[in-house]
Amino acid sequence: MGPYGGEAWRPFRTAAEGWRTYRMVAAMWIRSTLTYRTSFVLTLLSNLVVTFFDFVVILLMFGQVRGLGGFSFAEVAFLYGTSGTAFGLADLVMGSLPKMGKRVRDGTLDTFLLRPAPVLAQVAADRFALRRLGRITQGLIVLVWSLVLLDEVTWTPLKVFLVPVMLLSGAVIFAAVMVLGASVLFWMQDAAEVTNSFTYGGNNLLQYPPTIFAQDLVRGVVFVVPLAFVNWLPALYVLGRPAPDGVPGWTAFASPLVAAVCCAVAGWAWRTGLRSYRSTGS
Repeated sequence: MGPYGGEAWRPFRTAAEGWRTYRMVAAMWIRSTLTYRTSFVLTLLSNLVVTFFDFVVILLMFGQVRGLGGFSFAEVAFLYGTSGTAFGLADLVMGSLPKMGKRVRDGTLDTFLLRPAPVLAQVAADRFALRRLGRITQGLIVLVWSLVLLDEVTWTPLKVFLVPVMLLSGAVIFAAVMVLGASVLFWMQDAAEVTNSFTYGGNNLLQYPPTIFAQDLVRGVVFVVPLAFVNWLPALYVLGRPAPDGVPGWTAFASPLVAAVCCAVAGWAWRTGLRSYRSTGS
């Protein structure tokens, strides 16, 4: 077989089939959701309001102080908006994965295994929740507001380009962590809250300046669980601030590379977990 056929193209064929499966399953759930438009709109608005209360905490905090860890309100809002938007995108696409533990425990994962389609795409798209657009909308509103307030930032073409790259790379990193967490649930079905601490907890962590946290924690989210590449490191460059101690300055531009590595690790973990699955035995 030539270089353009056979095993060399298998990953691309698998990815294309996975995307096709995901799109079809998600579209089915979207049509189901939009059947009841009033209910959907009310749910979307309630989701938007609930997530906005997270930002209200920051508003109340800055009602009492002028800065947080040396960061102004606009800078903290920028961190909040970038993290919230990236996480919202990942949550929209992969938000069903935390249910993997229950599927493994009660054997309902077998249903997906019987279908001639990639299992990860089926599980991720199952019960696709369009209401999660509320989280993305809220994050984008705060992000745009922060960009209006950041009058002290000297914008360059590189900084402008880095903002959307940061959002997309951050979403991929969060999504990869979600897949990695779902893979762990093949062996630890009741560990969903532990895995959520790295996704939902990581999102909450990245909404605040790294200067308010201990340096060991900062190094941990750079070199161990690389969540700092979601927004901290590129955002510090955009804001004209130095990288944390011991972290090279070039890491501000490494988010796409880190996202690719995270996807490779998550893919390996998922395939390993899927091969180890033995159903419930019933």
